[in-house]
Amino acid sequence: MSTHDVQIADRPLRECNQDIQAGIQRGLPVIVTDPRSRHNLGIGLPAGAQVHFEGSVGYYCGGLNNGANITVSRNAGWAAGEAMASGDITINGYAGVSLGASMLGGLIHVKGDAGPRCGVAMKGGDIIVEGKIGYLSGFMAHAGRIIALGGADEACADSLWGGEVWVAGPIASLGVDSKIAQPSDAEIEQVEDLLASRGLDNGGRSWQKIVSAQRLWHFESRDASAWLMI
Repeated sequence: MSTHDVQIADRPLRECNQDIQAGIQRGLPVIVTDPRSRHNLGIGLPAGAQVHFEGSVGYYCGGLNNGANITVSRNAGWAAGEAMASGDITINGYAGVSLGASMLGGLIHVKGDAGPRCGVAMKGGDIIVEGKIGYLSGFMAHAGRIIALGGADEACADSLWGGEVWVAGPIASLGVDSKIAQPSDAEIEQVEDLLASRGLDNGGRSWQKIVSAQRLWHFESRDASAWLMI
């Protein structure tokens, strides 16, 4: 099958993104080479698009994704998939700070670790991280799931409003107003089925599901110290 090839190098960013969109409009898979960790690549891609970045990308790659299938062969900088509505993003290396920030739907899959504030303010969708998630992951999330197979750093799920953070592995500490809840067998099966669909078969994982403790849902003066810790 033919492809539409786009070389980034030091070309103007607007020209690069227009070139990517031109290939999508032709109905071709787009192969992006020499991205040089440039920022803001592949923003607002439409449903049905297939875009592969050969190398590492910078900040906000795949932001505002509206249904595209995006793959990155190496690493991604800050906020990959920020505010995405739908679609699929796979990062074969590591992801930086604020992966999937404010995302509404879709799926982000990271083969390595993810940096701090993974899923910050997310409002739907799923984030799968095969490695560890950084500190304050899930901070102020409202909905969706973060699934970390390699553990979590400090203040995990701090100020979690809704949604869930699933961790297989050690948790350095929980954040403000979060707690560990016992997942049901049906919930575990649903998570394992999702992982299996990504080629991650069950290896006897022991899950901890983190949810909101709901103390911050309504302000009370006796809880003022908890609010000051946010």
